[in-house]
Amino acid sequence: MNLFSILLAAAQILPPAQPKTGPGGAEYSHQAVVSKSYGKGGKAYWLFEPSNPAPTSAPVIVFNHGWILMEPRHYDAWIEHLVKRGNIVIFPRYQNSAFTSPTKFAPNAAAAIKDAIQRLGRVQPDLSRVAMVGHSMGGIISANLAALWRDVGLPQPKAVMCAEPGGTRGPGQWMGAKLEDLSRIAPETLLLCVAGDRDSMVGSAEAKRIFKETTQVPATNKSFVVLQSDDHGKPALVADHFAVCAPSPVKRGERVSFFVKLARAPDALDFYGTWKLFDALCDAAFYGRNRQFALGNTPEQRFMGTWSDGAPVKELKVVVAP
Repeated sequence: MNLFSILLAAAQILPPAQPKTGPGGAEYSHQAVVSKSYGKGGKAYWLFEPSNPAPTSAPVIVFNHGWILMEPRHYDAWIEHLVKRGNIVIFPRYQNSAFTSPTKFAPNAAAAIKDAIQRLGRVQPDLSRVAMVGHSMGGIISANLAALWRDVGLPQPKAVMCAEPGGTRGPGQWMGAKLEDLSRIAPETLLLCVAGDRDSMVGSAEAKRIFKETTQVPATNKSFVVLQSDDHGKPALVADHFAVCAPSPVKRGERVSFFVKLARAPDALDFYGTWKLFDALCDAAFYGRNRQFALGNTPEQRFMGTWSDGAPVKELKVVVAP
């Protein structure tokens, strides 16, 4: 087989589509999303509620964005997925601009979350079922709020996922957020720390740090997971820092940020990676089901689907002692 034939064959190998059912899958209990924004500046937020049909009550997921990715547009496919599964999503802006001090990030987010909970009424928030997920700086904020929830007057998060967390201060750095005392996170919390193998922006150091500093959370209740890139077919699956971003397709004439243009459409790294992991983490924390898809270094947790030629996508790497 010549080089052209090899390249042609590779170009015809497609990545996995979204599974029909299960965590990360396309089986939705609601067919529409109602969204609205409230507040100003760093205390602004967006509320997303399930509709068609509208539930009487729903669990609450706090979605903390990456630094300067202040619009939910950067993650709207993931947010829509979460809401259609039957969750309320609160998306705090937490920054007024790129110049907002990191010391204000967690307090701003907490203020927005409390205001959002008070405002909810069309769908009542089930405050016994609260989870947090964050990307990049949002991963740091999610960990911090999970440690500070009593102090700032938030309901206790039962599940927390820090996806490619980064942005804390290091030695000699004046910028960056402070990582709180993570030993204050409730020991019964289910926790996932997720890194990407080609994340050249923040790497895996802070995901490892969150995992290591939560010593009170039993090993059975947490995992450190690395998304693995795979270029077996086209388009390739690239676990870089923007793999977590999942905007819906850009419409003709739509004005979007540079980062939306950088992001790819949802792919197997979402469906079998971050979406599956977080869906299952919430299912386990809220309802006692699907734990094997989020925790335990199980085949279900590691599985990433198959390419169109039947080859398995590179499994998630679950590190027991990072």
